Amino acid sequence: MHAIALKCRNCGAEYEPAPLYVCRRCLGPLEVKYSYDELKLDKKDFVNRVKSIWRYKELLPIKEPLKFFYMDTGFTPLRRSIRLAEGLGLKKLYIKDDTVNPTGSFKDRPASIAVCKSIEFEFKAVGCASTGNLAAATASYAAKTGIPCYVFIPSDLEVGKILQIASYNPTVIAVKGTYDVVNRLTTQISELYNIAVVNVNLRPYYVEGSKTPAFEVCEQLEWTTPDYFIIPVGSGALLCAINRGLKELEVLDLIRNNVKLIGVQPEGCSPIVSAFKRGMDNVIPIEKPNTIVKSLAIGDPADGEYVLKALRESGGFAESVNDKEALDGMRLLAKTEGILTEPAGGVVIASLKKLVEEGSILPSETVVCYITGSGLKTLEVLDREIKPIVVEPNLDSVLRVLGGGEYGGS
Repeated sequence: MHAIALKCRNCGAEYEPAPLYVCRRCLGPLEVKYSYDELKLDKKDFVNRVKSIWRYKELLPIKEPLKFFYMDTGFTPLRRSIRLAEGLGLKKLYIKDDTVNPTGSFKDRPASIAVCKSIEFEFKAVGCASTGNLAAATASYAAKTGIPCYVFIPSDLEVGKILQIASYNPTVIAVKGTYDVVNRLTTQISELYNIAVVNVNLRPYYVEGSKTPAFEVCEQLEWTTPDYFIIPVGSGALLCAINRGLKELEVLDLIRNNVKLIGVQPEGCSPIVSAFKRGMDNVIPIEKPNTIVKSLAIGDPADGEYVLKALRESGGFAESVNDKEALDGMRLLAKTEGILTEPAGGVVIASLKKLVEEGSILPSETVVCYITGSGLKTLEVLDREIKPIVVEPNLDSVLRVLGGGEYGGS
């Protein structure tokens, strides 16, 4: 394993690997430090490796992945868009499709790392605070290992997500409040109980799983990089992790990193976008998010200031869309590319459309849109939007709907 320490992102203090998530000196967040000088990786090294996140094992903080995790997560398709690209006038548009991960979202990536790490640290139970996807992923991996799992969610979560989470048989605790309230309570729980809360006391290791889409996209593009990488933003950890992954590949001389990052949020919870557009270095929290995009409804994003820095350093930008535009984005992706995304992906597609129409993204530029979760979890948001045509059970009723049309009939 090439992970050698934990390092403070603010003051640079270093610590031995442990279930620690804040710096004891300045209370800054910690991240995993690797011995890059000892890492010698060549592009051909990856050719015959397992098609999962574990093909990048040298850049992950795990001694050895558990055998039943080895084939599961990651190396999801990078789909070349045809119809959506044509509709938007883009020549090279790609969809990074994480809807096909084991529990239907990108959260399988960090959850698999964190649950493995919890076993290394000999925790007897795992848990998380979640807007849905992480709870499902953590509960699923806990079920595979046979260890108890406790998930904490906002009580107004989508029914589909709650049912999926419950099917893995964790203890589900629904808190009357926003995700930020849930997260604060879970942090207190992690200090009182010997539970590996994957996105609290194992957070430095957990977020390492979220950098793997950067590795995969570059490899799938034959070790080239897109001009733009559009990423949905909630806490900001995902965008920061992807930025870190791109930098690591450049340090290892595997790519030349020219990627401009674009962070997107729903207007009803867009503190990072607001701060970016105002030229601020810090984020002003939103007390009560108001959006149907529950997975991005994080009013006090932990990585907000680091997202702002990453966006500006990469030459990228931030954008927001309203809930109607997000729903339109969901439908647009489904009817052009056959991919049903949750609302966060609708925000990505709607933001892409907006940026193309205003000229911020040019037709000749290569764009990757990250679709992080399946719409099968959130079908109720489309309930009022999509209705079948109901007919009587006879041929005449059907023919009245079909008419003559281009397929025949009279």
